[in-house]
Amino acid sequence: MSSNASKLQTKEQHDKQKKAEGEKAPKKQRRRLFPIWLRLLVVPIILIIFLLLGLLFGYGVLGDGNALDVLKRDTWTHIYDLVNQKS
Repeated sequence: MSSNASKLQTKEQHDKQKKAEGEKAPKKQRRRLFPIWLRLLVVPIILIIFLLLGLLFGYGVLGDGNALDVLKRDTWTHIYDLVNQKS
């Protein structure tokens, strides 16, 4: 335990000495906890999940319909027809 403490102390002293000499202390290598490639996979999946949850909530709770009906093709063709009907 004391050897670890002395190593830490000597490293701190070494860094202070380098700083006093005008040199920069060595940068620590950063290791990402959540890699970028994994973020590129997880973020779109999370967005799709929240989109589906929002559709289910909006159609089922706010729209007073059956929440699972929002996943049916007939519902979307009906909405499309309502939006694109000619006056």
